[in-house]
Amino acid sequence: MKAIATFVAALLLALPAWAEIQIQEVTSPKGIKAWLVEEHSIPFTALEIRFRGGTSLDDPDKRGAVYLMSGLLEEGAGDMDARSYARELESLAASFSYNATDDSVAISAQFLTENRDQVVDLLRTTIHEPRFDQDAIDRVRAQVLSGLKSDETNPNKIASRHFAKMAYGEHPYGSEGKGTIESVSALTRDDIVAAYRGVFAKDRLYVGAVGDITAEELGVLLDTLLADLPETGAPIPGKAEVNISGGVSVVEFDTPQSVALFAQKGIDRDDPDFFAAYILNHILGGGGFESRLMQEVREKRGLTYGVYSYLVPKDLASVYLGSVASANDRIAEAIEVIRAEWRRAAEEGVTEKELQDAKTYLTGAYPLRFDGNAQIAGIMVGMQMEGLPIDYIATRNDKVNAVTLDEINRVARELLDPEGLHFTVVGKPVGLETTN
Repeated sequence: MKAIATFVAALLLALPAWAEIQIQEVTSPKGIKAWLVEEHSIPFTALEIRFRGGTSLDDPDKRGAVYLMSGLLEEGAGDMDARSYARELESLAASFSYNATDDSVAISAQFLTENRDQVVDLLRTTIHEPRFDQDAIDRVRAQVLSGLKSDETNPNKIASRHFAKMAYGEHPYGSEGKGTIESVSALTRDDIVAAYRGVFAKDRLYVGAVGDITAEELGVLLDTLLADLPETGAPIPGKAEVNISGGVSVVEFDTPQSVALFAQKGIDRDDPDFFAAYILNHILGGGGFESRLMQEVREKRGLTYGVYSYLVPKDLASVYLGSVASANDRIAEAIEVIRAEWRRAAEEGVTEKELQDAKTYLTGAYPLRFDGNAQIAGIMVGMQMEGLPIDYIATRNDKVNAVTLDEINRVARELLDPEGLHFTVVGKPVGLETTN
């Protein structure tokens, strides 16, 4: 109980001020690279291991295999079945979690220094010797299927699914990474083993560690965990060809309010104009109650409880998305207002005050992301995967502040495409019908 209490306390403690975060690159004796932030004030370490590729690695007729596989990693390994595995993890006062997205599979581990060796042994077994017992497959599959069935009655999920198919076509991004009821039901143990072998390889590996561990100790840990992985995994798909044209798609669904997902072409994370686009989005739809869309659609007209926009620069495609929900007889007006605000921003740009207010918020909020070892480990891995420099945390706010009014307004003219904005509407919208 004492160890568990200490572990919980460690989770609640943050590192020193974000500006003091010093990242060092570590290369293990066997050549595994990682980024490390040493913090020895508490006997606790967070480790983030991520493999590029994610659910996009699924074969077209095996959609959901990677997602199901990731959910099975905690269901037994080596000579431990699911129950004994869970007991062992609890006895070590450690935490493992697993997540599969379109672009990556992540393993997050948090553990006390005193139990590090035992935790690493357990994690190694998890990565190298997952059991994939049939009873565990059946149990986790049932959970996934339950979620997929629930999604069939969720307007937001329906909108996302229809948009993805329109925008990405036959690319893996064009279908649900969790799979379909039909594809998940048909998955076999061999399919799950194949997905596992496709994901876990050194050619797509990224690691971040934060806490009570030295560079030398991390090097030993990396080799123990990861040096024996295969060199290469399944081929990562090529870039998606994004197909978004202006108009409206209506998906009939019996609900008193319609949900709309709106989208246009996006901007890549490594584009020189990304920071200008990021600030522009904050002003237009990403800044909560202060954003233009929230002011015009909610505050002035009462058409919705919330409307938001966000840049989505994935590994294989970039889009610019937004969402809104409104009563069936008011969604058409909400769409008109959103498109008008998109046009106004494209034609007139933003004001100096809006730019300065956005900079103040974005630079002030940035340090709040660094509120614990696990969060920082995840951020570091994300930085590596995006090709950002190791000093990015220290320089990021300078990049935000460097954006000028002329620059952001040029980007508004070039990026925002009111005529190309497409609305996928799920519900029974009055006065709307599919236009293309």
